[in-house]
Amino acid sequence: MTTAQVAIDAGGDPVPAAPAPASPPAAPAYSWPVALAYIGVSLFVALTQGVAQGFVSTNIPQVAGNLGVTTTQATWLTVAFTIPRVALPLMLVKIRMQFGLRRFAEIAVAIYLVVSLISIEAIDLRSAVLVQALSGMSAAPLSTLAFMYMLEPLPPQWKMRLGLPLVMAAISAGPMLARVVSPPLLAGSGLAGLHALGLGLAALALGLVYYLPLTSPPRVKAIAPLDIVSWLLIAAGFGGLSATFTMGAIYWWTDTAWLGMVFAASIGALTLAVIVELHRKAPLLDIRWLASPTVVHLTVTLLLFRLILSEQSAGAPRMFQVLGVTQDQLMPLFAVLIVATFAGALALIPFMKPGNVPRLHLVALAMIGIGAYMDSHATVDTRPAQMMLSQAMIAFASTLYLAPAMMQGLLSALARGPNYILSFIIIFLSTQSLGGVIGSGAFVTFINHREAVHMQVLREELTTTSPMLVQQIAARSAALAPQIADGAMRRAQAVVQIAGDATTQAFVLAYNDAYRLIALVAAGALAALVLHMFRDRLAASFRPASPAAPASSQINRTEPK
Repeated sequence: MTTAQVAIDAGGDPVPAAPAPASPPAAPAYSWPVALAYIGVSLFVALTQGVAQGFVSTNIPQVAGNLGVTTTQATWLTVAFTIPRVALPLMLVKIRMQFGLRRFAEIAVAIYLVVSLISIEAIDLRSAVLVQALSGMSAAPLSTLAFMYMLEPLPPQWKMRLGLPLVMAAISAGPMLARVVSPPLLAGSGLAGLHALGLGLAALALGLVYYLPLTSPPRVKAIAPLDIVSWLLIAAGFGGLSATFTMGAIYWWTDTAWLGMVFAASIGALTLAVIVELHRKAPLLDIRWLASPTVVHLTVTLLLFRLILSEQSAGAPRMFQVLGVTQDQLMPLFAVLIVATFAGALALIPFMKPGNVPRLHLVALAMIGIGAYMDSHATVDTRPAQMMLSQAMIAFASTLYLAPAMMQGLLSALARGPNYILSFIIIFLSTQSLGGVIGSGAFVTFINHREAVHMQVLREELTTTSPMLVQQIAARSAALAPQIADGAMRRAQAVVQIAGDATTQAFVLAYNDAYRLIALVAAGALAALVLHMFRDRLAASFRPASPAAPASSQINRTEPK
């Protein structure tokens, strides 16, 4: 498999690129120092785009304060960055084929550098949203380049075994690294420090890409007019779904009319895209193949996994925010998660084979289920150190699950021919990038709903006639006596404190419910996988032996070694 045969989408989700023509130029042989340099560039570019993605989503309150807007308004910056990441990868493959890989790499990183420079001048919400949209567009090719730089110097037998897990771990670790480096930068120089670091990383990435060029296969005319029509419809649909699920839990689904309208328009755009593709002789996406039982099974599996992983992105960090844990106190937790993510990639190397995929998924689901169940015992006194083991297990399992699934789907698409590669992109795009947005939105929605339920129960228990409540008010009033002289004000302040504690307790109980739900879903998926493996083994035992097998075995036995 050549370097040009595999890529990765803008959200850090793996995407195979279209194969090169039948007679591509021979890949050059690399010495170990040069090969290590290419691998280093891959890791650097992957972390660069991940850090840029994480800077905004991690520091929404600080960004909102700097722009003079609310945190709800600042969340639109995340939407502006996400939409291009979801939409652009569908066309990046054909753009590379038509305009050349080397030019694509150099221009992509140069644009990213320019956008990083412009981001320093964003002074209000409108300009910041525009800059974030440009940032999402310019960051989209970087994960592709990270994947290509990883595969470029590796021998064929190591591209899947080593290159695939390692680069996917680097891309996943980027947003976590942003959480580790943000607190000291903000403490030292504020948001200007974040912008300066992003600009410096982009400049270094540009220099590395120019210094170590990729081998470019011959250009081919790949973009047809109807490809653009289909892409615009799919981009509109995915973009609308991203905006809906990101903002739905914030504005609330039934309270905001435009959420329903955007959702309906997104479904309509995707439906039109399907109609267009079904009537094309050379479609951008093979809808019939995507609807086959095998591909539907793969899609459901990947989507389920992405929904399960929302526990780590939308769960623990937000729960600690409710508990008053600051960003600098979360630094050790995310440092451990980065190590666990790379450990998962390294652990895959001896076992990264197509026949081992179900077993690897079995281990990953078990680790996720156990980790989520451990998290479900959180209390208002829980701190990051107490969740390091469970969260590290989930981070380890994420690489252990996704890389083999990517390999399995990629090999399946390649086996059917070049026309199925772009169709495979839609699977990973919709289940990883878009699935991550949907999973996060669904997770936050569930949390908000369960918090309201638990708060109602606590209110019923904390009545004015409750002896426990009377005792708590008296104790807190006595504790406030040195600060507040007036007895009525002390009592009112004690009631406010108890109400705040009840709200925090309701949120923690809601997160525990969500963790238990994730554990149950992982256990259900694990049981389904075991049954599926048993069915396959049972079917294989009843399948008649191939008549060619004995002859082949005889040849193997008599073949000289």
